Amino acid sequence: MKNKKLFIFSSICLLLALFGIGVKLYQNAQKSKVAKVESSVFEREYSPTLGNKDAKVTMVEYLDPECESCRAFYPYVKRILNDFNGQVRLVVRYAPFHANSQFAVKILEAARKQDKYWEAMELLFHYQPAWGSHHNPRPELIWNYLPEIGLDIEKIKTDMNDPEIAKIIQQDIADGQKLGVRMTPTFFVNGRQLERFGYEYLRDLVKEELEK
Repeated sequence: MKNKKLFIFSSICLLLALFGIGVKLYQNAQKSKVAKVESSVFEREYSPTLGNKDAKVTMVEYLDPECESCRAFYPYVKRILNDFNGQVRLVVRYAPFHANSQFAVKILEAARKQDKYWEAMELLFHYQPAWGSHHNPRPELIWNYLPEIGLDIEKIKTDMNDPEIAKIIQQDIADGQKLGVRMTPTFFVNGRQLERFGYEYLRDLVKEELEK
């Protein structure tokens, strides 16, 4: 009788152990599957990048050209790129939450066709308080600023209506939704989301990844 009970008990333990191993393997497989899916949504082939393509750390920023916080944080992003020169690269993705954001993004992408993307980004941020005022937005003012960086305005007006640019915006929006982006700027450092917003927190996260 004792041997029978011992056999039953041992069998139950073995089944539980096998079940636990099965659950663990399933969870690992699911995590691997999620990781593969998510790795494709952080950066697309078309995404604007700044910095060494072989950098150890990739910093993905979901931004909105009309977002005041994005404007305020942009100098800190540049500081991190400068301080960790060659070790960090920036990838820009769009989360156009404001009313005139898509208009501004289309101009940025059209400026990229003239190799003036980053100059246009800084220009839009510089004049954002005028054209992107939440109380009295005047996006049409952007046309007055673009000649400062030598852009062909007529070409911008044509290129910004390229259907491919609309596809870029929609893909970024879709990827942002998958990643749970609800505010701008939102940062991911080597796939890790910045949980607490702030320059020091972002810098510390970058350093953590560099030290791995």
